[in-house]
Amino acid sequence: MANIAKTSLALCGIMLFSACAHQQPSSGRDAKIEARIDSLLNQMTLEEKIGQMNQISSFGGSIDEMHDLIVKGEVGSILNEVDAKRINQLQKIAVEESRLGIPLLLARDVIHGFKTIFPIPIGQAATFDTTIAYSGARIAAVEATSCGVRWTFSPMLDISRDPRWGRLAEGYGEDPYLASVMGAATVRGYQSNKLSDPTAMAACAKHFVGYGAAEGGRDYNSTEITERKLRNVYLPSFKAAAEAGSASFMTSFNDNDGVPSTGNSFILKQVLRNEWNYDGFVVTDWNSSGEMVVHGFCADNYEVAVKSVNAGVDMEMVGYSFVKELPEAVKRGDVSIDAINNAVRNILRIKFKLGLFEHPYTDEDLASSTLYAESHLQSAKDAATKAAILLKNDGILPLSDNVKSVAIIGPMADAQHDQMGTWVFDGEKEHTVTPLAAIKELVGNNVSVSYEAGLAYSRDNSKEGISKAISAARKADVILAFVGEESILSGEAHCLANIGLQGAQSELIDALAQIGKPLVLVVIAGRPLTIGSEVEKANAVLFNFHPGTMGGPAIADLLWGKAVPSGKLPMTFPKYVGQVPIYYAHNNTGRPVEGNEVLIDNIPVEAGQTSLGCRSFYLDAGWEPLFPFGYGLSYTTFEYSDIAIDKTEYGKSDVIKVSYKLTNTGNYDATEVAQLYVRDKVGTVTRPVKELKRFERISLKAGESKELSFELPVSDLAFWNIDMKYVVEPGDFDLWVAGNSQSGTPLTFSVK
Repeated sequence: MANIAKTSLALCGIMLFSACAHQQPSSGRDAKIEARIDSLLNQMTLEEKIGQMNQISSFGGSIDEMHDLIVKGEVGSILNEVDAKRINQLQKIAVEESRLGIPLLLARDVIHGFKTIFPIPIGQAATFDTTIAYSGARIAAVEATSCGVRWTFSPMLDISRDPRWGRLAEGYGEDPYLASVMGAATVRGYQSNKLSDPTAMAACAKHFVGYGAAEGGRDYNSTEITERKLRNVYLPSFKAAAEAGSASFMTSFNDNDGVPSTGNSFILKQVLRNEWNYDGFVVTDWNSSGEMVVHGFCADNYEVAVKSVNAGVDMEMVGYSFVKELPEAVKRGDVSIDAINNAVRNILRIKFKLGLFEHPYTDEDLASSTLYAESHLQSAKDAATKAAILLKNDGILPLSDNVKSVAIIGPMADAQHDQMGTWVFDGEKEHTVTPLAAIKELVGNNVSVSYEAGLAYSRDNSKEGISKAISAARKADVILAFVGEESILSGEAHCLANIGLQGAQSELIDALAQIGKPLVLVVIAGRPLTIGSEVEKANAVLFNFHPGTMGGPAIADLLWGKAVPSGKLPMTFPKYVGQVPIYYAHNNTGRPVEGNEVLIDNIPVEAGQTSLGCRSFYLDAGWEPLFPFGYGLSYTTFEYSDIAIDKTEYGKSDVIKVSYKLTNTGNYDATEVAQLYVRDKVGTVTRPVKELKRFERISLKAGESKELSFELPVSDLAFWNIDMKYVVEPGDFDLWVAGNSQSGTPLTFSVK
């Protein structure tokens, strides 16, 4: 299908160099690719160069409508095409009809699966397992590339400590270290060992940067993050993605300290290019360039184009200011031709690395043997199993052989669409296996299963169906109540001021609890929820961030003990929304909680103003979260003992060796996530009370013990200090090895 002669003609001068266009390859660049880029740049008109910087969205529109733009070289990338035949038609126009035959880069939002849907990213983070992030991304890439998609807008690496923010579902939670290792694994999964692998899909680290700190948890909102906090908290996950080789970065919608990310040369040039030596390309988010006019940062689209490119943006996603305004901006001298050449060079580099010039077309029969492969479904089930978090259990779980009847109640028990979670463009609900279907298949004729939803969907305020649900529940040995959030309640632009259960779900749970039968809550949601009162009424609570295609079989196996819960919380769960933001790695303040403070119900009448301790807490909510970061129960219990470090004093080039013994003290074979936390007790700036530095999943048989260890280079204790330098400061440190961020006894060491 390819017109090889035309492609070869376009590249015939690859060994020629132009003094004005040539840029010496940086360390690690492929000299042959750089030469091909320079040769192609020498042949391109200004309009063709700017065309490479333009991404359009088709949304299945007519190919004829895009034909002329592609032929004229005015399009470098198209998003929202997923049909291999149409993609080949578009590529044929670019490769065989445009003057230089430069292939298109086809993109799609493939966030947590293409057809086989994995748990949402925050759910994958709950596994504390980088192999889950890798395999989920690898399978997504294999499926998406079989249809011709070679670029995805993932992973989302925004650190979020506000569960009101809907987009936290797309990220890895509140902790920079967890987000860094999960994000890097996701990049590697998408991109395989080499981008030229036909199953490799270019990753895009987003949203650069600080978007997760949007004021009030409202999407697109402003942030006020200092440079030090930006570097210590919000940039590390992006640096990890850059080091993992992420092919692209995406600017965010927010302005930080008054500067929108798309026009922020500090983050795009100083940090990304100069400090990190990044050589992928930067794309805007959907018209985040044009929105700088609405921000009040630019007067018009001409200024948008100028400020974006001069700040370091290479490609514009459906903003169209680049193609309309950059020719005039270059003519006036407001944007240099070097800036244009560098942007195009960055884009072409990725196209060459992807092998698009050699292999622009997709086998149109490949998808039929690739999508929903059995191995993909099994991996999705494994991910959903490991992602489930047991928040409470009085011994009712796992369900025993003595349970002869169960009542399945609630709007999330059979919600094929909603189970997939947010930001799913291509998953098909017909392939979703729900808990209701999976439980029926698992128990067969051994257990009587009755089903009454009670509520039609999670936001349903009608209580008409509750009486039928209660009637069914009365006849069962155990009640399984499936509650939570529809997929539409989380994700982009889906922020909430109330993060409790929506609709009449709490009333349904209250009615079920009054029956007096064992009550198991299975929560399926896109964010942490304020479910303290519901947890109190239940005998057990199994929490699942939207688990995807195979969530049903995973949940069924967990309920009946075919699998044992091992997930841990990647975000702190608040008791009340008024505690937000609440996160484990906070600073200590000058008046930290001591744990014996008087709460509102115990305040004496006419109490003196200082009688309550003058500490940092809420009179009504106290000082603790509902559940802390890293928390998660099992069907067994684990004991940490013999925790030791090899020395008590280290130099800055040393490696801290931590040993400990972990024992499964219960009756079930199970997996524990051991977590290593550190506190820098005194710094030139105040440091968090704890920071996660390592974790490991350890499987133990019932009664088994293992001698285990962590290694932590002292260099990993570095932070951006008062002089804005990244250093390890000498001093005393605490270290914990424990099962969550609130447990364990510290050891002390010093760094000289």
